[in-house]
Amino acid sequence: MASGLFALLDDIASLMDDVATMSKVAAKKTAGILGDDLAVNAEKASGFVSDRELPVLWAISKGSFFNKLIILPVAFLLSAFAPTVVIYILVIGGVYLAFEGAEKILAYLIPHKEEKEEVSLNDLSSEEVLTLEKKKIKSAIATDFILSVEIVIIAMSTVVDKPLINQIAVVSIIALIATVGVYGIVALVVRMDEIGFKLIALNKQEDSFSDKVGWVLVKALPYFVRGIGFVGTLALLLVSGGIFAHNIPFFHHLLPTWPGLVKEFLFGLGVGIVALIPIMIFQKIRKKI
Repeated sequence: MASGLFALLDDIASLMDDVATMSKVAAKKTAGILGDDLAVNAEKASGFVSDRELPVLWAISKGSFFNKLIILPVAFLLSAFAPTVVIYILVIGGVYLAFEGAEKILAYLIPHKEEKEEVSLNDLSSEEVLTLEKKKIKSAIATDFILSVEIVIIAMSTVVDKPLINQIAVVSIIALIATVGVYGIVALVVRMDEIGFKLIALNKQEDSFSDKVGWVLVKALPYFVRGIGFVGTLALLLVSGGIFAHNIPFFHHLLPTWPGLVKEFLFGLGVGIVALIPIMIFQKIRKKI
């Protein structure tokens, strides 16, 4: 009996070791999407009254959690009964990622001329502020759903040939990181300026160490969000290019002597541009109509 117990414990330890190793691989594969998820949610969770930022972020976090509850069972069922479908969804998701990356680069090179009326929250009634919050929360949760599908499918692709129990453990860990980890960091990011102001007000002495640190945090917030966005855009193209290189034979055998990162970036950018052109044409036609 004791030997059977030790054998069971050894199997569990071996399983946990395998899960930890595969989780590291899956985390690397999904790092680009997590970075984009972080940048998007940091942007969507900012711009509220200071004492409403965390409640809004908590509402978005709960929505993200429920998104995962919907996506994960579907992903596991596909993996169990139609594993080839996972690859097709992965490639389709890769096209979307490439499109999103190319669109962000285009928006940076050619900024959109959009006339946006900036409305101060102080000019709105409490009911209007609440309506605006609900609208932003719904938008953030919808965006999170798309990104969550991509994260889960990419994580699933790293363990699609493994036993189902390994798939469930690895993908669930990545999904947990995508919710708790990302939104935990977003909470720190959106409160960075508030922490800075508290450090500035910590004492009456001018130009103290706490003042200097506080002003650094306040001034660094917009640059930090932009930096995350830049890294996320680059990662989107690399992740999508990697998907094409590993799952489409044409791309796999293309440019065999080129460095992997360069190839993946070019593949992602090329497919993104091809996907972006018809959408831009459609948008122009719609505007004229």
